[in-house]
Amino acid sequence: MLMRQRIQLSNAIRGHMAEFGLAAPIGRQGLGTLISEGDEQVPAEARTCLGMLVAQLALINNQILEADRRIRANARATETERRLMDVPGVGPLLASALVASIPEPKAFRSGRNLAAWIGLVPRQNSSGGKERLGGITKQGDRYLRQLLVVGALAVVRYAQRNGTRRPWLVQLLARRTTKIATVALANKTARMVWAIMTTGEAYREPVPLAI
Repeated sequence: MLMRQRIQLSNAIRGHMAEFGLAAPIGRQGLGTLISEGDEQVPAEARTCLGMLVAQLALINNQILEADRRIRANARATETERRLMDVPGVGPLLASALVASIPEPKAFRSGRNLAAWIGLVPRQNSSGGKERLGGITKQGDRYLRQLLVVGALAVVRYAQRNGTRRPWLVQLLARRTTKIATVALANKTARMVWAIMTTGEAYREPVPLAI
């Protein structure tokens, strides 16, 4: 909710400034520049409205920072969450959400069952004895699915820019689009999460490709 409010306020400020012909690049730095320019180029009456929006944005930013600080501290204090955060693409927020949403990981018979519960397995369209797999089901826990996909996308983007020695990911990116590779990696991450939570073991980095 706080993140949505921050986006809404940022967009409102940009729209407010656009009425006076002022624009800036996307991002918080660009927004900061835009706000500082408004102090000089926007009429006094409009600056009053702008000041209200800026004050609300500052409050939301501080609340988000405090929430993030508490989430990080809580995640580091929990042994299971520390192990989960060793998995690429799993940060404090996702680790906390996983532990909170899956109190009994052994209730799932396998990592695939957990991935299916989250909604990260292909939809099956079978007829005439032929099995056709479609997009992911998108059933189950939408919040966990969103966090897993965002984390997987960060790993994929990093691999595309800097390369990776993870054999599975290298092969996947060579034959699939970024979107498909991201969802597949999110599915794999969910399975690794299940294994870590049920066995108590730590994450082990895959054997790197030979150079």
